[in-house]
Amino acid sequence: MNLLGLHHITAIAADPKTNLDFYTRVLGLRFVKKSVNQDDPGTYHLYYGDNVGSPGTALTFFPWQGLRRGRPGTGQAYATAFSIPAGSLAYWQKRLADLQVPTEPVTSRFGDQVLAFADPDGMRLELVATAEVDSRAPAPAKDVPAAHGIRGFHSSTLALTDARPTATLLTQLMGYRLQAEEGHRARYTVAGGGPGTYVDLFTDPKLPRGLNGAGTVHHIAFRVADDAQHLAAHEQLVAAGAHVSPVIDRAYFKSIYYREPAGVLFEIATDQPGFAIDESVETLGQKLSLPPRLEPHRAEIEAALPKLG
Repeated sequence: MNLLGLHHITAIAADPKTNLDFYTRVLGLRFVKKSVNQDDPGTYHLYYGDNVGSPGTALTFFPWQGLRRGRPGTGQAYATAFSIPAGSLAYWQKRLADLQVPTEPVTSRFGDQVLAFADPDGMRLELVATAEVDSRAPAPAKDVPAAHGIRGFHSSTLALTDARPTATLLTQLMGYRLQAEEGHRARYTVAGGGPGTYVDLFTDPKLPRGLNGAGTVHHIAFRVADDAQHLAAHEQLVAAGAHVSPVIDRAYFKSIYYREPAGVLFEIATDQPGFAIDESVETLGQKLSLPPRLEPHRAEIEAALPKLG
């Protein structure tokens, strides 16, 4: 496969308004798309990222109103890490403290400093202050200086009881390579490497078994450049005996889904066409965007959704 790194990460929330406030006001991400869960149109699908929701920056949520809280743990994508510049850690410590977001003590990981905290649903988040080159422009947040802004994903950490089958899938089929090992953690990278490509396999025996619910990750998606590479990846998965979905057109990208050996749901998504196909860049996130097949049902869908503002 010719994977380029992480495309998006989709998680589960309990309240759409609280979710929107946290990721835009606290973290300074741009609200780039207000859509619906295409398999459950009575539920929002909210997208946050850089100015256009570029692949490698888009954190998305299915907010099911009143859903019980889950528990991050083994058998899940356990933590979602964002990349920030090396000199920005003190800024974010102060910002999160001022906004009354509790944080854990800073830790060191593969030479970088990591600040861990949780969103309002208990989803585990990390800011990785990395000295590695990350030339991605941050979202244009009005109260987060660009010099300290989130650049996009740094990595996704999968919590596993046995990392070997997942490592085999990553390296033998998905084109990933082992970059480093430290304690209970092994880091894998793909393509040119660097922030936005990393998948960490974490096997700390102290971790509990994960429980699905609000505050947990639904799936992680990997990037391919175009439709041809997407079809090639699908063919490789089928040939390897994976239980992979048909190609699904999600309007903003095309998707295929399969599970890695521990049960974490993986997706491979195309970089194109992106989120600006039905809104201008300037107005992204301002209206409810629906895929063409749902557009005839707009009135009833809008009536069933809770108001965000």
